[in-house]
Amino acid sequence: MLDDWTTVVPVVESERLVLRGHRREDFAECAALWADPVVTRYIGGRPFAADEVWTKLLRYVGHWAVAGYGYWVVREKTSGRFVGEVGFADFQRDIMPSFDGAPEAGWVLAPWSYGKGFATEAVRTATAWLDRAIGPVRTVCMINLENAASMRVAAKCGYREWTRATYKGSPTLLFERPL
Repeated sequence: MLDDWTTVVPVVESERLVLRGHRREDFAECAALWADPVVTRYIGGRPFAADEVWTKLLRYVGHWAVAGYGYWVVREKTSGRFVGEVGFADFQRDIMPSFDGAPEAGWVLAPWSYGKGFATEAVRTATAWLDRAIGPVRTVCMINLENAASMRVAAKCGYREWTRATYKGSPTLLFERPL
């Protein structure tokens, strides 16, 4: 077993947060996050089973190895408390219009952290890292039409509504952060 694979994932910090690669010991907190119906109401619309979360975690790890970017675990710097996950991915989504080739930003936070500015801080930190690591690139994000909080985070981080689309039978908004 490779114990030090996380060395390929950069650790980045903001004023209040530490973003680092997923580890096996994060699984319980990630599973609890994704099992919470408050968290998933706009992301898939249903809680995720533990095996689905395990697959997500492995997919996050794989992104770093294949794409050179991926998702981080977000922790509060002072307490070490689990805040959530943030990062970029290439999920090869079957959606029109296509945004293949553009890293897709995403964030999901634990309800205890809502309203504290952590999402905006984490997304800004991740975006700044991406700009330094691979240069400024167009990035996109997909947000449920009813998720006003995520739309506010996206706007604060430089994303603008690009178009409306349908994904897996549900209407969605696509945002972009242009070059």
